[in-house]
Amino acid sequence: MEESACAAPAEGSGAQQRGGAAFPLSAVARSSALDSSVLLLNAHYAALRIVSARRAFALLFKRDRHDRPVAEVVHVEDGRYTSYNFEDWAALSAFKREFEPARYDWIRTVRFDIAVPRIVRVLTYARLPRQEVKFNRRNLFARDGNQCQYCGKRFPTSELSLDHVIPRSQGGSTTWSNVVCACVRCNVRKGGRTPEQAHMRLIRPPVKPRRNPVLSVRLSDDRYASWKQFLNQAYWDVELR
Repeated sequence: MEESACAAPAEGSGAQQRGGAAFPLSAVARSSALDSSVLLLNAHYAALRIVSARRAFALLFKRDRHDRPVAEVVHVEDGRYTSYNFEDWAALSAFKREFEPARYDWIRTVRFDIAVPRIVRVLTYARLPRQEVKFNRRNLFARDGNQCQYCGKRFPTSELSLDHVIPRSQGGSTTWSNVVCACVRCNVRKGGRTPEQAHMRLIRPPVKPRRNPVLSVRLSDDRYASWKQFLNQAYWDVELR
């Protein structure tokens, strides 16, 4: 499904629309919970892509020209999955909030709290996209596991920078094979030099990942275990272009 199929509400709008009615969001709702990851499936339960919770809720709120929902929540429990529309998911969230709050990320509205679903399914047919790992900051940090590629120490994202192994001033390119995570101290020490010139060594050579590194990070988290049964071998092993 193309990202343009359903435009998410404007950033910072403070409210989500549902069938003409507004659900005002608190400042808490506009925080990191709306940026958490949701697995998007097509109508045949095949994985399409990872989207943000903000995008997933935009799909759940949207209705087609016949006033039918265009997406639903797929909830997996004990190996079995159940579908929920937005209203039913909101009702289930009240139960989950009381008994299983730690298993979910939460969106707080002025009237109720709602759990971020792990999986959302679009109800209209959507072709499987070409699997491609985007070259961006988030995927670079995920590929390197938030680990400085010079000293080997792990840091919060806020304490990491990106380093060109061969500096751009020496003709280095901004590509998977020439950009790595580096802590501020190592980046400053290296300066505008190559590792050899700075007498430093990479802990591993940088390469383009064959699989989405963010997906790999999520699957190591028990909260996202429900994704695994929807990601078949073909999804994992397809050649990236």
